[in-house]
Amino acid sequence: RKKKVVHKTAGNDDKKLQQALKKLQCSNIPGIEEVNIIKDDSNVIHFTNPKVQATVQANTFAISGNPEQKNITDLFPEILNQLSGLTSSARSAGNAGPTVEDDDDVPALVEDFDEASKTEAV
Repeated sequence: RKKKVVHKTAGNDDKKLQQALKKLQCSNIPGIEEVNIIKDDSNVIHFTNPKVQATVQANTFAISGNPEQKNITDLFPEILNQLSGLTSSARSAGNAGPTVEDDDDVPALVEDFDEASKTEAV
């Protein structure tokens, strides 16, 4: 007698993942064009137009889509352009709002707190 082999489909796994995300009360985040996950070995997992779900309470982000493995040097100019756009918009937003003064009125640290804690413990 032959044993029937049941193959699991990716659809089952996706349904289970969606149920788990629903239990965590994840919500869709619209408008994300790309996601780059930089790994320790300088490789990047790059998603274009991903579906991003997140829940702040559980500190959980779920990114689904078609990933591409790329080297960080391939994406570096693109990432720099995005970062320079963020800094320029932050500067313009900073110019529109109130100016922040330096903390000149904070006194310099002169006491050694390690020594003071040793004497208190005794």
